[in-house]
Amino acid sequence: MTVANRDVDFIGSGWNFPLGTDATGGVALVTREREIEQAIRLILGTAVGERPMRPEFGCRIHDHVFNTPSSAIAGQIAHDVRQALDRWEPRIEVLDVGVGFDDMASGAILIDIRYSIRSINDPRNLVFPFYVIPAHEPFDVAGVVLPVGGGA
Repeated sequence: MTVANRDVDFIGSGWNFPLGTDATGGVALVTREREIEQAIRLILGTAVGERPMRPEFGCRIHDHVFNTPSSAIAGQIAHDVRQALDRWEPRIEVLDVGVGFDDMASGAILIDIRYSIRSINDPRNLVFPFYVIPAHEPFDVAGVVLPVGGGA
């Protein structure tokens, strides 16, 4: 077995998510980098406690659905993402996690994950949109409530 073959075996293949069928009617599979990307999305999209048979699986970013965006919340989200991926996805090394509040009007927080696939030292990035409940009051990215309308 060559080194290249061992790398393929290490990354492996798995069922496509969401579950589907391929052209032959069998279970659709994903391989290599695509499988890792789907695994990352699955980890981040699962709230801790959501799975009854593995309640510790997932990421704590879901604890921030109702929080007002601020630099402190961005730091906590980045920490939660890094912690979950370090624990649940051993095939990657997380290089950096950035959190952007660019699309808060629609309630989206963009989480930019830079990672490297360990077996082939292949740097990649993934942007994961995380949707929150937008605040009723307008605010800036620092979490400061802005005045609405005229004076009182």
